[in-house]
Amino acid sequence: MNTFYHTNLPPHLRILKDEIEGYAREYGLDFYETIFEVVDADDLNEIAAYGGFPTRYPHWSFGMSYEELKKGYDYGLSKIYEMVINNDPCYAYLMRCNHTVDQKLVMAHVYGHCDFFKNNAYFSHTNRKMMDEIANHGARIRGYAERFGEDEVEAFLDRCMSVDDLIDIHSVAIRRRGEHSRYDFNEQSGEEDPHANRFKSKDYMEDYINPPERMRQDEETARHKRDSKPDRGFPEEPEKDVLLFMIEHAPLKPWQRDILSIIRDEAYYFYPQAQTKILNEGWASFWHSTIMTQKALEPAELIDYADHHSGTMATSGKRLNPYKVGIELLRDVEERWNRGQFGPEYDDCDDLDTRRAWNKKLGIGREKIFEVRRVHNDITFIDTFLTPEFCVRHKLFSFNYQNQQGQFVIESREFQMVKQRLLFSLTNFGKPFIYVLNGNHRNRGELLLKHGHNGIDLKLNHARDTLVHLQKMWSRPVHLETMIDDKPTLLSFDGTDHTAQTIGESDENRRNTPAKTR
Repeated sequence: MNTFYHTNLPPHLRILKDEIEGYAREYGLDFYETIFEVVDADDLNEIAAYGGFPTRYPHWSFGMSYEELKKGYDYGLSKIYEMVINNDPCYAYLMRCNHTVDQKLVMAHVYGHCDFFKNNAYFSHTNRKMMDEIANHGARIRGYAERFGEDEVEAFLDRCMSVDDLIDIHSVAIRRRGEHSRYDFNEQSGEEDPHANRFKSKDYMEDYINPPERMRQDEETARHKRDSKPDRGFPEEPEKDVLLFMIEHAPLKPWQRDILSIIRDEAYYFYPQAQTKILNEGWASFWHSTIMTQKALEPAELIDYADHHSGTMATSGKRLNPYKVGIELLRDVEERWNRGQFGPEYDDCDDLDTRRAWNKKLGIGREKIFEVRRVHNDITFIDTFLTPEFCVRHKLFSFNYQNQQGQFVIESREFQMVKQRLLFSLTNFGKPFIYVLNGNHRNRGELLLKHGHNGIDLKLNHARDTLVHLQKMWSRPVHLETMIDDKPTLLSFDGTDHTAQTIGESDENRRNTPAKTR
């Protein structure tokens, strides 16, 4: 045990912590030192409003989140049982008013999360000292507010936070730019050395070794080659990390550039949690269930535990419960790999009775789910391990809105449709893909973006708000190519008016059609 950290845990909770931690390590969980703090409900609501951190930069949105959480707790509509931060050491919070059985369950759940944070590939790039970094971010932004005015800094924060999802979530693992990037604005960058073909020689041998006529021809050839190169554009390739493009090229003041960098850094820190919501919560629930039912639960605590656990796993027809989907799919994977229900032989078996009775007694299920925890996110987890049998057993279906009935109805129970809908909702967290196409559109310094259309049109009110915030940063008109009613459309905002033009439509038609909105 690490003796350098001190918590305010009362003695009975400290004993429980050591007990639950011992069980977690017995099962093979691997995690950083975990520090538990006991807080009141009001304090926990405040921490949750800050995204799990005890301090953040000042912004009105945190106050709104706090009021929502506080009212939910006061009226008995919601209650936060656990909160844990991906950090080294991990910090977790226990609510003071929880019963002992709830504290046990929360501790077991937290150790599952801590193991996931440390070992899952999608968290490997996150800052493990984010507790300190977040505090530093808050201090810097408070300093800017004191120097430049709270209203101006908060207005800029509003713009940054409204576009904080325009990042490239895969850029941490994929090199998007070459070693010599166009973004290094070096006059010699990409230029060929006109003297590259000149041989070294003594002064008295220069004209013999490097004939002047030959040197002039080589320089002329190199110049012609440079001049004939096509314009590679700016940026050279569509840039998915819109925030990075704005940081590098928007006409921002130094303090604005720093704040946008802070927002971007925090967006990259938080994105793996959204990327692995089902698997992460399923993993933590799997281990709190295993530890409680096999090790830590006292007979007198069974009813209270069952009540809490069933409430966490409860589902409704309105949405999928990530806790429930995650734990059940992990259990299914463990059972299938224990019984050998995988591989070409099993997949090629068409007899349902044989498939149900299939059992090679391999016993490698626990090993398999540890591998799943290490390498998968929600999309790859669902895509790889969701089966028709699982969908039937858990009564999964896809639904859609029917205008005729004015309500959502069951669209299909067919496996491929269910899987497709589920994966579609998880891709990019259900948000549109936006790319920077040109930072000098029309050769006027205007910004051109493109929406990677995947069959669903943008919400125009959200798109217009995004263009407004980006235009305030770019200080020039901003345009967005998208599809509206199956027509390629260019949405624009010039700082005053919004316009929408069907791409390919002539300027004369555009002038005759009132398309401006305010």
